[in-house]
Amino acid sequence: MKQVFIYASALLFLLGCKGGMAEKKINPELVQQIRQDERIGQVKTMAEELLENGLNAGDAYNEIWIRDLNTFIELACKAGDVNKIRESLLTFFKLQGSDGNIVDGYVKRTDARVSYNYSYSDLAPEFAAHKNTVETDQEASLIQAVAKYIRVTGDNSILQEEIGGRSVDQRMEDALHFLAKDKFNEKYGLLWGATTADWGDVQPEHDWGVNIDDSSHLCIDIYDNAMYIIAIKDYLEITQSGDKEQWSNICQQVSSNVRKYLWDSKNQKFIPHIYLDGSPFPDDFDESAIYYHGGTAIAIEAGLLSKEEILVSYNKMKENVKAANAQSIGLTLYPVYPNGFFKNRGMGEYSYQNGGDWTWFGGRMVQQLIANGFYEEAYEAISPILDRTIKHNNFYEWWTPDGTPHNGNFRGSAGVLWKAIELFEQSLE
Repeated sequence: MKQVFIYASALLFLLGCKGGMAEKKINPELVQQIRQDERIGQVKTMAEELLENGLNAGDAYNEIWIRDLNTFIELACKAGDVNKIRESLLTFFKLQGSDGNIVDGYVKRTDARVSYNYSYSDLAPEFAAHKNTVETDQEASLIQAVAKYIRVTGDNSILQEEIGGRSVDQRMEDALHFLAKDKFNEKYGLLWGATTADWGDVQPEHDWGVNIDDSSHLCIDIYDNAMYIIAIKDYLEITQSGDKEQWSNICQQVSSNVRKYLWDSKNQKFIPHIYLDGSPFPDDFDESAIYYHGGTAIAIEAGLLSKEEILVSYNKMKENVKAANAQSIGLTLYPVYPNGFFKNRGMGEYSYQNGGDWTWFGGRMVQQLIANGFYEEAYEAISPILDRTIKHNNFYEWWTPDGTPHNGNFRGSAGVLWKAIELFEQSLE
């Protein structure tokens, strides 16, 4: 029975909780076009050069963030120092809370900024750690990053690395238990967090907005739950000691509840939020009209949409890009939240996470188009991203609709573009 269950778990990972794997077929003319596209090789080289050194998120950040590292760890393992990457993953476990929670990021104590509420650990005394509590993706991001590290390096020994008397394998399950216990809403059978714009980590009720407080409006969204599903699948693939039956059942239950409560079948989109105790926005504001690009891309990665729904989603993103006069499907969301809805002044219309254009998520949507066999659509979607990367000779965090870039050398953008190019190249073989 144990062997049968292990096989079933592996099959669940390969197929996802919904749907099967894409057939690898690509138009010969498109194959030739991609092979002759010099932009692809140029951007790939740029990405590899950026990741030769450093694991901090980019020029605007001193910290090593787990949600960022998770999106460029494969590239970092190919281009950088694998030992440093391994140590960085272990550092996150050294900074893990006693309840299993994972911090957002860490920095040398000497580089700590006053603005964060830092935490410290005797297991890594040289670092200061912080956690944006409005989000619920840190634990999932670390588990995903460990799985990617193992796939690229083949280093399964990291799972048995002992930290404070517990192995990394055990600590990953501790992180999953934290989510299942402390961030789980029993009524809906889904994870909760504070209100943010799609995958963002800024709530509307505070001038900065990264920490849950008395003013927060708690809710459920697609991004957190899709990340959770992906993390559970990754955990099922790599764990050597975890309760696979329990987590396989949880994965299926959460996936089913996402479809039941968050998917709007009539409008073929995910609803922005299920509020647990009221919305922070005016009663006459129709938030249901907003389309979340990033959360949708992650939901596709989690296996939550059919092929038909994926294509509908991509076409809707294209419509939104046109309506917003944006440059790419990295557009965070559309329509945007009106000015003043977020107290943080950086969250005005078409700014930052409120309608900014992020390669960091546009690249992930390109990856999912390729993974699901939509090669023409993927090539169409990646083209403007390649163009602006080459034009500005840099990987930026986000862009305004008029093409103004912000925060250069953003490693997450490099990582997701590099992986999309890798997937393209694999599909040509």
